[in-house]
Amino acid sequence: MIFLAFNTHEDKKKFEYIYNQYNRLLLYKAYEVLRDQSLAEDAVSEAFIRIYKNLNKVNTDDAGKTVAFLVIIARNCALTILSKQRRDSSANIDDLDLVSQDDVEGAVISSCTANEIMTVIGNLKDNLKEPFLLKFAYNMSHKEIAELLNLSESNVTVRIHRAKAKIAKLLKEGGFTGEHRSK
Repeated sequence: MIFLAFNTHEDKKKFEYIYNQYNRLLLYKAYEVLRDQSLAEDAVSEAFIRIYKNLNKVNTDDAGKTVAFLVIIARNCALTILSKQRRDSSANIDDLDLVSQDDVEGAVISSCTANEIMTVIGNLKDNLKEPFLLKFAYNMSHKEIAELLNLSESNVTVRIHRAKAKIAKLLKEGGFTGEHRSK
């Protein structure tokens, strides 16, 4: 049993609300990844420790953002457990090559509507989508994202860069640029 010390009564109530409201959902999401009830429970326990540490970032007034934030945390805790089980197949981030694309992404993205961008973001793989959303929807620093997702800061930087490049590419290919907008 872990003892959590809350600064205020409001923080304690907020944490209890989050736990009672979302515990089953997070367990379900962790089980989807791990396919093992015991490991899923471990992942959710770790997720709630991370939620406790980042309680100030949880906005319970916006249920959509709350669910997205909590599911990202639980899913990543489950993926961390899964990766520990498959340690022999881990990739080395240092082998990856980053290509500078000047500000092509910015130009493409600025000419698209929010709906077009959200559709493309929704289609990204989770390993790119989650750091991207934490950075731009939750305004978290690379360091905070790295701690939350159990990644290195350089890996977070790479994933955000790749997400931006992929979004720009998909928007451009989809005909979403200003001059060639689909009718």
